Amino acid sequence: MQHHPPPLVVVMGVSGSGKTTVGAALAQRLRVPFADADDFHPQANIDKMSAGIPLTDGDRGPWLATIATWLGEHAASGGVASCSALKRAYRDVLAAAAPQVFFVHLHGAPDVIAARVAGRPGHFMPTALVESQFATLEPLEPGERGAVLDVDQPVDDLVTQSLTLLDHRDPEATRS
Repeated sequence: MQHHPPPLVVVMGVSGSGKTTVGAALAQRLRVPFADADDFHPQANIDKMSAGIPLTDGDRGPWLATIATWLGEHAASGGVASCSALKRAYRDVLAAAAPQVFFVHLHGAPDVIAARVAGRPGHFMPTALVESQFATLEPLEPGERGAVLDVDQPVDDLVTQSLTLLDHRDPEATRS
C-alpha cells in the first residue's frame, strides 16, 4: 500500500460555487483543519467588493500570501482551504508554499452561479461581480494538481468525489 501524506486541498472557483460549504464538509470528513480564504481578506478588500469593485492583483497579493502561509503551516498535518484561486499565477503562489496542494475546482454555469450569489443575503460579494470572476478565471492547466467538479450536484456527492480523487491522487496528474 502506497503511503500518502495528509491531504492538503484548496477548494477553488468563482464566488457562489460552494467553496466554503464543500471545503468545510471535506475538512470534516478528512478530520483536518479548515480555513475560509474570505476570512483572510483585509477590510479594504471587503469594502471594495461590497461596493461592486473587482479586486486587482495588487489587492490580492497580500491576501494570497496569507493563505499560502496557512497552507505551508498545514503541509505536514493536512488541511482544506476554500479560495477562489482564479488565475494560474494565484495558484502558483499557493503551490509554492505547499507543493503537494491539490486543487478541487468547483465549476458551474454562470447563470447557476449568479442565482446562488443572489440567494446569499449579507455576503459582501454582489451578483454584479460574478461576471468579472468568470472573466478572470483560468481553468486548471496541465502540470497543476487538481480536478474539476460540476457544482450542480449535492454537497455530499462533491465531497465523496473529492475524497475519491484524493485517495487516488497522482503527484503528476491533473484530472477533469
